[in-house]
Amino acid sequence: MQFCELSKDEFREFLDHSPLQSFLQTPEIGELRKKGGWRVHFVGVKENKKLIAATMLFSKKNFMNSYEFYSSRGPLLDFNNRELVIFFFQQLKKYIQNKNGYILRIDPYLIYHQRDIDGNIVEHGINNEPVVQLLKKLGFKRKENPEQVQYMFSIDLGKSNEEIFQSFRSNVRNYIRKTEKMGIVVKELTRGELPGLKEITEETGKRKGFVDKSLTYYEDMYDLFHPRSEIRYLLASIYLDDYLEKLQNELKEYETRLENTEDVHSKKGLRKSLSINIENTKKRIEETEKLIQEKGTQLDLSAAMFMMTGHEVIYLFSGNYDEYMKFNAQYAIQWNMIQYANEHGFDKYNFYGISGNFDENDSEYGVYEFKRGFSGYVEELIGEFQMPINLKKYMLFNIINNTKRFIKRCIGR
Repeated sequence: MQFCELSKDEFREFLDHSPLQSFLQTPEIGELRKKGGWRVHFVGVKENKKLIAATMLFSKKNFMNSYEFYSSRGPLLDFNNRELVIFFFQQLKKYIQNKNGYILRIDPYLIYHQRDIDGNIVEHGINNEPVVQLLKKLGFKRKENPEQVQYMFSIDLGKSNEEIFQSFRSNVRNYIRKTEKMGIVVKELTRGELPGLKEITEETGKRKGFVDKSLTYYEDMYDLFHPRSEIRYLLASIYLDDYLEKLQNELKEYETRLENTEDVHSKKGLRKSLSINIENTKKRIEETEKLIQEKGTQLDLSAAMFMMTGHEVIYLFSGNYDEYMKFNAQYAIQWNMIQYANEHGFDKYNFYGISGNFDENDSEYGVYEFKRGFSGYVEELIGEFQMPINLKKYMLFNIINNTKRFIKRCIGR
């Protein structure tokens, strides 16, 4: 076996055929990292001139004139090949030492424990604990707060759209049907329309207490991935004049049915139900007329960003206006993209990050609850690991970081 540097094209070819491929290991993400001051390296292992392992590495000088190295969602290799794993990391450590590195971080796109929809470990399912133990023997330590998500929620595709739809919870199916009935329109955004998405995600960030990505980020991701058809930005809107017309026709239908229903005891329940529907529809008409006066005829409701790499589609970011949540537009976007993914031959639809805490009292349980409504299963990755390359600098780096965290906690009190 021979450890060597690779060209970008060599790495791309290997990435495209790797079962561990992720958009975070693509050269496009490398270009994005360069804008943040990182350097990009492509390295791998060849056997009989055939590439059998590879990774894209980022490096950045950030401590005592030394470099941090990071393999985001890498490396790409057969982790069950013990000999290959040992050789790869031994050689990678030497490579980083020669580049004046003091730390290596990795977070392979590898399942740790196979789990079911409720987060329970599947008996006799996938278990990569031996890989974790091997990494620890090689000098890696598990990082407590990984940069990338460790728990995800996914559904398998490859069935008919109707079969997939019927697998959803009944309330999710009802929400989707209602969005269709209301006439909510989902469209793909062009680059020039991304400020509309940014407005929604920024409002969501302020409401939920997180810092939104910049418009430049969304534009850069579009520029990097759209030429390869590996990104989609979707916007859900409702045209209120069309919706108002639907409501008015609905009202006429209810009123006509009520007029044609005999006022007898046996029809009492039906008449009451129709009367309630009439009042509710009148209320929605009033609300819609008010919205048209205040906002105009087009109302943007929800927006989302999706990555499409290899065999899966990833639901990466989204935003919703809190005041329009009653329209359930987020369900329309998800169903639109699930159908797109299924019809374009993807094997998996990945709703991406969840907290990994399956307690209903957890503050982030609502995110998990929303995603599990589409059926599917939890995926737990092995997480992020770091290896000291220069032990003295690594230890000093940790002491300084721990001190900073301690001071922040004290100030927070």
